[in-house]
Amino acid sequence: MKTPYGIMPKHSFEYDGTHVNVYHADQGEGLPKHDHRYTHATVCYAGKLKVTKENFELVMTKESQPVVLTAGEWHELEAIEDGTVWTNMFASEFMRCDMESHNGYQTK
Repeated sequence: MKTPYGIMPKHSFEYDGTHVNVYHADQGEGLPKHDHRYTHATVCYAGKLKVTKENFELVMTKESQPVVLTAGEWHELEAIEDGTVWTNMFASEFMRCDMESHNGYQTK
């Protein structure tokens, strides 16, 4: 499902203090330019995922090492082929704060 903030996670769960969002996307879908108050790791499991930050661009595949996206730095994630699957993982304490304040995810 698409929203003004991009696609919604296909699955979202918490395990032992870590929040995990699993995304399934087709070409051109993803999460538009935004930043967070927290650092998160991104891992691509299938397809190709373009990760863009200021002065940095990377195409991830299932062979890529996880990428750490630093708190406060804008980034965007876009599937560049159909059937792309990736996760964003971060400390669960930030999810609880975001749900209370609605300030954790800010589009640019």
